[in-house]
Amino acid sequence: MAAMRSLAEHSAAVAAAASHHLHLAEKALALLTKGAPIDSLAAASYTPEAAAHALVLAQSHRPLLLAFLRWVTPLPFFSASLRPQSIALHLLSRLRRLPAALSLSRRLVSRFPLPALFDSLASTLPLLRRPPSNPSAAFDILIRSYSSLSLIPQALSALSLTKDAGFSPTLLSYNSVLDAMCRCGRTPRRTVEEFVAGMVGSGVSLNVYTYNILIRGFCSWGELDRASALLSEMMLAGCSPNVVTYNTLIDGLCKSGKVENARLLLRTMKEIGLKPNLVTFNSIVNGLCREGRMKESSKLVNEMVREGLAPDAITHNTLVNGYCREGDLHEALLLQEEMAGKGVAPNIVTYTSLVNAMCKAGNLKRAMELVNQMRERGLRLNEVTFTTLIDGFCKKGFLDDALLIVKQMKDNGIKLTVVSYNALINGYCMLGRMDEALRILQEDMRRNGLTPDVVSYSTILSGYCKNGDIDLAFKLNQEMLDNGILPDVITYSSLIRGLCEVRRLDDACKHFQKMLSLGLKPDEFTYTTLIDGHCKEGEMKKALLLHDDMIRKGILPDDVTYSVLINGLQKVARTKEAKRLLFKMYYDECVPDSIKYDVLIDCCGKAEFKSVLSLLKGFCIKGLMNEADKVFNSIAERNWKCDATAYNVIIHGHCRAGNVCKAVSLYEEMLQAGFLPNALTAISLIKCLSQSGMSKELNQVIQQLLGRCLLTDAETPKVIIEVNHKDGNIEAVLNALSDMSKDGLLPNGGELKECTI
Repeated sequence: MAAMRSLAEHSAAVAAAASHHLHLAEKALALLTKGAPIDSLAAASYTPEAAAHALVLAQSHRPLLLAFLRWVTPLPFFSASLRPQSIALHLLSRLRRLPAALSLSRRLVSRFPLPALFDSLASTLPLLRRPPSNPSAAFDILIRSYSSLSLIPQALSALSLTKDAGFSPTLLSYNSVLDAMCRCGRTPRRTVEEFVAGMVGSGVSLNVYTYNILIRGFCSWGELDRASALLSEMMLAGCSPNVVTYNTLIDGLCKSGKVENARLLLRTMKEIGLKPNLVTFNSIVNGLCREGRMKESSKLVNEMVREGLAPDAITHNTLVNGYCREGDLHEALLLQEEMAGKGVAPNIVTYTSLVNAMCKAGNLKRAMELVNQMRERGLRLNEVTFTTLIDGFCKKGFLDDALLIVKQMKDNGIKLTVVSYNALINGYCMLGRMDEALRILQEDMRRNGLTPDVVSYSTILSGYCKNGDIDLAFKLNQEMLDNGILPDVITYSSLIRGLCEVRRLDDACKHFQKMLSLGLKPDEFTYTTLIDGHCKEGEMKKALLLHDDMIRKGILPDDVTYSVLINGLQKVARTKEAKRLLFKMYYDECVPDSIKYDVLIDCCGKAEFKSVLSLLKGFCIKGLMNEADKVFNSIAERNWKCDATAYNVIIHGHCRAGNVCKAVSLYEEMLQAGFLPNALTAISLIKCLSQSGMSKELNQVIQQLLGRCLLTDAETPKVIIEVNHKDGNIEAVLNALSDMSKDGLLPNGGELKECTI
């Protein structure tokens, strides 16, 4: 009897509570319906159950439902209660209030575990009086919320639970998970491909957004071939690519250095009727600028304009940065001035590129003028701009000025970054103020919550090595390791240099082998340091082996490497071998174009004429005509007799370089020296003169060439050439001369024996 009485009392209490919750719900809705202030209803006495009742009662009355949600959402009890919020998510999804639904869902997933959240959504779905057109709408929102927060395992679990519960997630849900997987950068490619296969296996048809996500993912992974293949696959599947598809692939190709492939895609876009937009052109302009192809970039911008697209700030900033990287500061500044006239105001990106370029060029005065312009235009310097200035002043040795920039940076409320501190450390090291550099690393950076990186340590370590403090360098290297920072190529190269300076070559070689075992790739500085060390010890065999090793690994020696190697060979009386090696290296084109060619020219001193001629030819092939002229002049300076071959090479080189006046001058000098140009040189000169409009000189060269053709068989071609020349048909003249050369009807050059003008 007691138990029955207790049960009855409990049932009565539950009923009373339910009645109370229902009363609170009805009261709140009544006040909202009348437009009366709902504040009269004590929020503190309101309950989650009352809120759930109110939502169920108001579900058919949209304005009333939304008004109640606006009132109840900020209340603490509501955000802590899963059931009323689950009902609210269903109702917002049904009303297609997607931003509000996503916002609510994100709050839920950050507060409640997935199993409880999913069970609550599933249990509250039957409370909807009118079944939603898409029962899985709230579950789709849930999946999208996990995906947008990059909670990929939870998103996959929510997707699986939704399917297991008998609901069909929409393609939008699948795409949101796929997008998160591709964006996070941590999902293995195989997992992505398995997910897509699962989509297809579940009967989900991939759409253009799916393919766009996949193409962007493969581009970000550097798998351009797979990304390009997807373009073909989607078209075969009957899914038409859109502008975004092409833009994504074009951007990926440009960032991977495959600009020509990107330009082919641009052409394809136009052929299939898709109109390229600013994003399309900006990607290719950026790709061209990264390769230093500024003329082509400008032409492409003109093409944009012709197609009705106005270049925006991104276009102009890309060009400005491109010119700055190429060292063409004049063109960069002109473009900056033109921007305002075109209605595009230079922004922080524009000025930072220019300031950076000026600092690298050592023109700090102009850099500060640009900074003043920025301030006059109301542009606030950012961390990158300040750091660029600090680095610029430090590299020029103006540490006090750099410290003033640091003060301005702090006064503007901008905190120094690791990069900023590294620039300062370098400034102190350059001045030999090693204790202050070390203080920044061990005190200042840590006091500001920053952890020194490998550059911080390597810069100081390199400073110690340059000062001969090899023990302090190794002590710092140990501190670096103790702090979990692994040395890089610069660290090891500095240590190797320090060891070589104190003649500890064996230890230097051990560190070289250690860096190789760690998978670090030595650069030309590392190799040159070791080569120099071996040369100083007279170990030329090992030095030459290192030289061969660096070329085999695709590392081109620079002028310092060659200077060290040549000096080493000469010191051990292997001068002839040094010169032979040098000319062989150059002629095999393994010397980079940036080399200081004076090193090569100086080695012509006692070289045999054949080697000098090879060097002359090499310079001409590379278009380095200033250097070629130095070598050619050195022949006369040494009282050597210049032959027809040398003249032919230098004249042909200047013709190829477009130096027509110089080519004509050398041609006349050649004739005066008693030599004839060969057919190839003569034809090259004729072509060059024609393009330059030098008619008088052109007539003389043609007549001189034809006057030396003494064979009877040459009479007919000579007439053809003369007729076409009078008619101004230079192309036909060149073709006829080429045919005559092939038939052996033109002289091969050599000493001048007879010349009819």
